[in-house]
Amino acid sequence: MGPVITQLCRRKPLDSIVAAAEGTAHDGPRLERTMGLGRLTLLGISSVLGTGIFFVLGTSVPTAGPGVVLSFVIAGTVAALAALCYVELAGAIPVAGSTYSYAYASLGEGIAYLVAWCLVLEYGVAVSTVAVSWGQYLNEVSDALFGVTLPDAISQPPGAGGLVNIPAIVVVLACTALLARGTRESILVNSILVCVKLGVLVMFAAVALTAFQADRFTDFAPHGMGGITAAASAVFFSYVGFDTVSTAGEEVRNPRRNIPLALLLTLLVVTTLYILVAVAGIGAQPEGAFARQEAAGEAVLASILTSVTGSGTAALVLSAGAVVSIFSVVLVTLYGQTRILFSMARDGLVPQVFRRVDRKRHTPAANSWIVGAAVAALAGFVPLQELADLTSMGTLIAFVAVAAAVMVLRRIAPDAPRPFRVPLYPVTPILTAAACVYLAYQLPGLTWTLFLGWLVLAAVLYLAFGRRRSALRVAAEREEEPTAAP
Repeated sequence: MGPVITQLCRRKPLDSIVAAAEGTAHDGPRLERTMGLGRLTLLGISSVLGTGIFFVLGTSVPTAGPGVVLSFVIAGTVAALAALCYVELAGAIPVAGSTYSYAYASLGEGIAYLVAWCLVLEYGVAVSTVAVSWGQYLNEVSDALFGVTLPDAISQPPGAGGLVNIPAIVVVLACTALLARGTRESILVNSILVCVKLGVLVMFAAVALTAFQADRFTDFAPHGMGGITAAASAVFFSYVGFDTVSTAGEEVRNPRRNIPLALLLTLLVVTTLYILVAVAGIGAQPEGAFARQEAAGEAVLASILTSVTGSGTAALVLSAGAVVSIFSVVLVTLYGQTRILFSMARDGLVPQVFRRVDRKRHTPAANSWIVGAAVAALAGFVPLQELADLTSMGTLIAFVAVAAAVMVLRRIAPDAPRPFRVPLYPVTPILTAAACVYLAYQLPGLTWTLFLGWLVLAAVLYLAFGRRRSALRVAAEREEEPTAAP
C-alpha cells in the first residue's frame, strides 16, 4: 500500500512541465502557437457565452424574482475569485491541461487524475447537454423561414419525445471535423461566431429596454436571500467554461502575459452582458411571465422580443443567434477537452493515441475524433436532463483544486516566476474554495450521489491503467535500476 500512496502524492516537477510546454524538452510532439490575446479572449467568451443565458432566466427568475440580478453577481464573483487563482497559476505554469496540470505540479498525481475527471465531466457533459438544444433552435429558425421542421423523433433528446437527436450528432461531428482540420481555422471561425452572438444579445437588451418598467423591481427579493443564493447555483452554469482559456497554454503566443489577461477580460465582458440581459428582460415583462414561458417550453428571450415588438422578426434573429452560439460553444468546449486529454496522455495516464499530433496540421486529430464520437453518442442517444447539474459540480470542485494549488505552489515553489500574484493571499484562495463549496452544497442530493459515483469510477480507472503507465512512475523506476543492481 505504501508505494501506491507514494505515487498518489508524487508531484510532477514544475520545471519539467514548463520545459515541455516551451519546447526545451524534446519529449514528444508539440502543438503550434497560433493565438494572440484577441483570439484567446474570444475563445474564452465563446466557451462561456452559450445557451445558458438564452434559457436560464426562465428557471432562475421564479426562484429569486428580480433578485436574480444579484444571483448573477454572486455567481460572477465566485467565478472571478477562481479566475484570480487561475491567473496566477497560468502565469507560473503556461501549459496545456488547465486545472489538471496545475494540480499535478502541486497536489500530486492522484488528485490531479481525479481533477482531470472533474474536467471531463465539466466539458464532456456540458457540450453534450448544449448540443442537445441545437436541434430545437434549428427547428425554430427552419419553421420561421421555410415552414419546415424535423420530426420530434429525430430532433428531440431521448426522454423528451425523441429516439435519437440527429442535429446534436451533426453539430458535434461538424465541430470535430473543424478541430481536426486545424487550430487556426477553428479559432478564426470561432472569432466570427462570437462577434455574431455578442451582437444578438446586445440587440436583445436594446429592444427589451424600450419596454423597461422600473416598478417590476420593487419586490426585489420575494423569496428572500435563500432564493437568490439558490438561483446563484443555477445560473453558475452560465459561467462554466471560462477556464478553457487555460487549456490553450501551449498554443498561445506569450502565454505568461496573454492567458491571465484573457481570463480577466472574458469574465468582465460576460458578467457585464449577463447583468445587462437580466435587467432588460426582467424590466420588460412581469415576473410571473417567466414561469409560464418555462412551463410552456418557450424560449424566454425570444418570447420577450415577440411581446415587445409585436413581430416575430426579432425573435427569429435571436433564435438564429442561439444556433450560432451553440455551434461555437460545442467547438470551443471540444477543444478544451482534447487538450486536457493531450496533457494526460503525455503523462502516461491515458492511452498514447490522445497525444498524437498530425505533422501537417499540428492538431491532435485522433484525439479530436475519439472525443467527438463519444460526445456525439452522449448527445444523440442518452437522456441528459438529470446530468446538467453535474457540469456545475465538476467545475466547482475543479475551482477548489485551483485554489488549493495556489497555496501549495506558493509553499513548494516560492521562487517560480509569477507575473501575477493573487491579491490578499491567502484570504482570496481560501474564500474561493469556501464559496465554491457553498454553491456545490446548494446542488441537489442526486447530483452529489452521481458525482461521488463518477469519482469512484475515476479511481478504479487510475488504479487499473493510469498508475501502472504513469510517466513519473516509469522515470522513477529507471532511476532506481542502477541502485538495485548488484
